[in-house]
Amino acid sequence: MFFVDTLETEGLGNRSYLAGGRTTAVVVDPPRDVDRVVAAAAARGVRIGYVVETHVHNDYVTGGPELARLTGAQYLVPAAARVSFARVPVADGDRIAVDTGLGLKALATPGHTPHHTSYVLVEDGREVAAFTGGSLLIGTVGRPDLVEPRLTEQLARAQHASAHRLAAELPDDVRVLPTHGFGSFCSSAQSEGDATTIGEERTGNDALTQDVDTFVARMLAGLEDVPAYYAHMAPLNAGGPPPVDLTPPRTADAEEIAQRLAAGEWVVDLRSRTAFAEGHVAGTFNFEGEGKLATYLAWLIPWGKPLTLLAASAEQLARAQRELVRVGIDRPAAAATGGPDSWLRAGDGLRSFPRTDFAALKRARERGEDVVVLDVRRDSERAGGYVRGSVHIPVHELHERSGEVPAGVVWVHCAGGMRAAIAASLLDAEGRRVVAVDDGFEAARRAALTVSEGDADDVPGTGTDGDGGADPGTDGGTGTTGTAGTGRGGSAA
Repeated sequence: MFFVDTLETEGLGNRSYLAGGRTTAVVVDPPRDVDRVVAAAAARGVRIGYVVETHVHNDYVTGGPELARLTGAQYLVPAAARVSFARVPVADGDRIAVDTGLGLKALATPGHTPHHTSYVLVEDGREVAAFTGGSLLIGTVGRPDLVEPRLTEQLARAQHASAHRLAAELPDDVRVLPTHGFGSFCSSAQSEGDATTIGEERTGNDALTQDVDTFVARMLAGLEDVPAYYAHMAPLNAGGPPPVDLTPPRTADAEEIAQRLAAGEWVVDLRSRTAFAEGHVAGTFNFEGEGKLATYLAWLIPWGKPLTLLAASAEQLARAQRELVRVGIDRPAAAATGGPDSWLRAGDGLRSFPRTDFAALKRARERGEDVVVLDVRRDSERAGGYVRGSVHIPVHELHERSGEVPAGVVWVHCAGGMRAAIAASLLDAEGRRVVAVDDGFEAARRAALTVSEGDADDVPGTGTDGDGGADPGTDGGTGTTGTAGTGRGGSAA
């Protein structure tokens, strides 16, 4: 009897798979921190005989070469993929014997990339599961615009054809096991649900229910920005990533932290947004270690910029290192653990800023306070409703566009609080007075603060308003405390 174990990489919204029989297993689209995979195989008591890639990934660094080296497994990569390392090339129709009565069948499914390949798990001649990578996802497909702009429409049409090939060649009860689609920006739309089959996709996936022209037009119209670090992932993967080093970074004292800040390096505080707002070293940025750290830190930091991590504990630091190597940020320049008092140079004071909610924003406006409201959500979120009079700069653009934020106290919001905390820390590091609105966007609607795109009172695109919406799953929890007011010593609030 076969098994399939799922290895979640939640911060990136991806899945890898360990599948096999009684003695031997195959790993599909392995994460870079391969110790997790080795442990999963050991728990099953199986040998990893094969490591396979559905495609050269654009959103994370693969652990394929290292896993194959450690285990002696054969490393299978689509034959058409342009890579510079030794591998076993896989072509459409190839079959791989994994264990007694268990094998893989390769199906060319271009669309997410030109060389994308899915693998069908076959037990005793019966198809039981399909590892679809970035092809057929749950209710959607992988986006086609990550390779080359000139190929986007061609790849979108290929995605439609590949989805139809899978549906035509596989029985309804075959499990669909994609790599992307669980929060990954590689997905062309937000996936719904946690499991699916070919039969369910046949009736619920746009690629299988819409004609090709309608499908392509709608998908291309809905594509948004992708994290900037994606540009570096495919070249790293094509070159064969080196092993990771997860040993602790060198320890920085308060003086070194101050020097690194003065040199313009990035010093990132991994503590919760609540703790950061209460007190932090001036000039540091807040990316919560328990949030989507790898996605947002790798998206915003200039590639190759020296990075120092500040963590509440050694455990938090280790988790952050593990997340960051998955996107190619391999070795922090330095790190420190503890709290802001131990990271602060003698004579300096901590900065702080208030956290509040949308109800407090409404009261501030009713009192006639001159507040600047900054919306850092994505364009598609804002298109569904926005706070009247707000400035719109998505969080991933704020570091470069902070000069566009009007003078005054800046109340920063997103859909749930996490991105607002990042944005507030970026502005606070520039010496701006900020208030972090740590609240779900539905509370803004309940407070009657929002308008819809195109309302006569606001003209979208002017910088004082725009087009809004909420994606509660994009940020961390709410849990607001306090109202706008004065923080601890050194606060800009």
